[in-house]
Amino acid sequence: MTSWRPGDRRPDRASMLRVNQAGEYGATRIYAGQLAVLRRNCPEAKLIARMAAQEQQHLDRFNTLMGGRRVRPTALQPIWNVAGFALGAVSALMSEEAALACTDAVETEIDRHYSQQLEQLGEDDPELSADIEAFREDELEHRETAREAGATNAVGYPVLTAAIRAGCRVAIELSKRI
Repeated sequence: MTSWRPGDRRPDRASMLRVNQAGEYGATRIYAGQLAVLRRNCPEAKLIARMAAQEQQHLDRFNTLMGGRRVRPTALQPIWNVAGFALGAVSALMSEEAALACTDAVETEIDRHYSQQLEQLGEDDPELSADIEAFREDELEHRETAREAGATNAVGYPVLTAAIRAGCRVAIELSKRI
């Protein structure tokens, strides 16, 4: 990691917190949508419930950081509430494998996003960097768990994950600013 030097553009921590909180909120809504559709005793629902609990912990931490640093949430939160739940429910209605493919796609983009943030932060904010790194590790574990449980067996996996990843990139860019 690099550290900030005079003349370098400082990372926008408020934007980072805003988008990360929005992403974790969206993840909790995706999992809520999936769990509303999946049979409670199916193996995928048990995996998703465990991942949802971790996402809630991430969300709680970002909420705390935002409050302590006086950062406002994205104004798009009501949209992410509905869109996240709908994405989760629709992917679960498609199949258990499609629900897992959704996790695979989302976590792939979050890994990319968190990696970029860590590079931007360098050594400038150790507290935020430590949280992002820890959460990134959880997200990678979620992606690998989803793949091991059959995400890549979803019908139309390449198209489905590409579409979800594109949607995540749009949501990330919007949540940074709005």
